[in-house]
Amino acid sequence: MRSTVHGAGDAAVWDVAYPDRPSRMAGVAFAGFCRGETAADHRLVPHASVIVALDFGAGPSIVEDAAGGRFQGSLVGGLGYSGSVRVRGENIACVQVRLSPVVARAVLDVGPADLGGAVVRLDDLWGRRASLISERLSETSSWDDRFALVETLLADRYEDRAAADPEVVRAWDRIVAARGRLRVETLAAELGWSRKRLWARFAAQIGLPPKRAAKLVRFDRAAHRLSAGQDAARVAADGGYTDQSHLHRDVMAFAGVTPATLAEESRRTTAALAEPAGPLRRPARGGSASGNAGRAVVARPGPAWAMCAQ
Repeated sequence: MRSTVHGAGDAAVWDVAYPDRPSRMAGVAFAGFCRGETAADHRLVPHASVIVALDFGAGPSIVEDAAGGRFQGSLVGGLGYSGSVRVRGENIACVQVRLSPVVARAVLDVGPADLGGAVVRLDDLWGRRASLISERLSETSSWDDRFALVETLLADRYEDRAAADPEVVRAWDRIVAARGRLRVETLAAELGWSRKRLWARFAAQIGLPPKRAAKLVRFDRAAHRLSAGQDAARVAADGGYTDQSHLHRDVMAFAGVTPATLAEESRRTTAALAEPAGPLRRPARGGSASGNAGRAVVARPGPAWAMCAQ
């Protein structure tokens, strides 16, 4: 596993753990987040993924959305949720599952179009089963075992359900591979569809029209680079933006802050922004979920992290 501690000095309060091998479920990625007794209050950056946060922390973590809703426990964030979403609390611990929108329905029974970019309680989707997962995670002592547990619980659901239509999967994969720098007309021509048909089929299954999805993927890539401290002008030039003002407008639209503020907030809290899931290629069935979960090693800055044992 890869492990990082984000922040500097007294602000180094986020521990982020990753499996050292990809999930055997294509279009699915995991990370572990842990925070001690220092209270959190930070923005959740939108991603080009549907986000599932499986909460098992000792303290109450509160998520507030742009509409003023307050949520606790395990949550699902729809594709491209507002950058006005914030998380507050202490003693936070969760396994984050990032789902490519083309496999979200197969895993959740709810597609990104149904979520509509909103934050919803996992209990509202899965009922008591969501609470049972949190209980099992809280009883599990290592990130290795937590990742394996979640992968095992999701694998049967994933393999027994269809992903999006093959043409929509192909369209999403092309957008991601091109990092959002792909014209809708070009994409429609590659599929042999009209622009209108592509818009309707894609939006019905992904939850966003193709042009908006491409902008989100491009923003996601830019957010990674800004969080890594790269210069905004270079990020704009390399990311397909017409100029730095264009980047500024897109970051404001998705995150609700300027590129400089986005970069600073990410450095002060957590810059654990995973890349959008790559092309969807289902692996062969079979094999051990736990065997493919990868070895996890967590670096802990102090005794407040006892709840986040390795």
